[in-house]
Amino acid sequence: MRLVVGTRPEAIKLAPVAQALAARGVRPSLILTGQHNLNPAEFDLGAFPATRLHCPGTENPHVHVRNVTLAVEMLLRQRPDLLIVQGDTSSALGGALAGFLAAVPVAHVEAGLRSHDVSMPWPEEEYRTAIDAQADLLFAPTPLAAANLRSEKVAGEIFVTGNTGIDALVKTRAELPPPRLHDRGLPRLLVTCHRRENWHAGLASVASALRQLADEGTASSDVLLHPNPHVSRTIEGLLGKCRGITLVAPCNQRKLASRMRECDLMLSDSGGVQEEAPALGVPLLVLREKTERPEALWSGNMRLVGIDTKLIVETVRNLLGDPVALAAMARPCLPYGDGRAGVRIAALIEQWLIGHSPATSPRPRSTGAARNS
Repeated sequence: MRLVVGTRPEAIKLAPVAQALAARGVRPSLILTGQHNLNPAEFDLGAFPATRLHCPGTENPHVHVRNVTLAVEMLLRQRPDLLIVQGDTSSALGGALAGFLAAVPVAHVEAGLRSHDVSMPWPEEEYRTAIDAQADLLFAPTPLAAANLRSEKVAGEIFVTGNTGIDALVKTRAELPPPRLHDRGLPRLLVTCHRRENWHAGLASVASALRQLADEGTASSDVLLHPNPHVSRTIEGLLGKCRGITLVAPCNQRKLASRMRECDLMLSDSGGVQEEAPALGVPLLVLREKTERPEALWSGNMRLVGIDTKLIVETVRNLLGDPVALAAMARPCLPYGDGRAGVRIAALIEQWLIGHSPATSPRPRSTGAARNS
């Protein structure tokens, strides 16, 4: 059994699955695509054998999909029982396409999330949908995600498991020291912004809102830089010399969780942050027009504000000026899982393996479509 790991979020979210499988005596190996430069030990994956493919991320994600597909397909000549991918990255799609082409069963962790708009997020909505269409096992984090899959009449088996990102967060949260006490001063915002659809006008619009909030004395901001050099350079150019705004080097999940607990309000376009903020009780404004994770909107932990400067400024002002509304958003909630998704997924995989020997032919797939993706 092999797990495809390309990015930091994939490593975080697949570690609970790998560990739960190992606890059941099913020891997976890793395929590290190289999309991000990962040290498996940093994610509690150091005990698992790993193959590095040296396929770094590219500005055009479709090119990276092709590179990963070709590289992983070479590794699948010795056919594993199952290939596991996670999420919606170019590494996940490339790995899944390689599995489809090599007639290897594919399991998709975090299946079924939909914004129902292929441009938001781009290309992730398209990639996740393409994986789901042909995967054999689909592990949906929420009932809504499972309903999306059923409405699309996917051929694979669908299971609601919770999100493994919450498993990782629960473990991290238990290891954190108490939040630091700060001189309150101005309210503190924590900001991340990196989605491809926000790379140009979006980043500039968000930066303008943060400058205005700082200049008028409404709030100061800690802006977390992204490992992607294009994004970090752009943000440094927009906000690098602004009073009341601090640029923070990229950090691991533990440091991010600590910073999240210590801010008054968070602004982010990250999918993972949308899952983590409600669990930590951090009020969140989502810098997107649409989200594939609406459950935290329903729980009241987050609001969509998009990237319009005026709307961001007005929403931050109103919330910081209304302690009751802000406190309502800060009630901890678990709309995406209870921290045991990895255990459930491992049990389902073990049960599936019992009924599917390596010699069993997988169901037919549309490999022509896969080759053109």
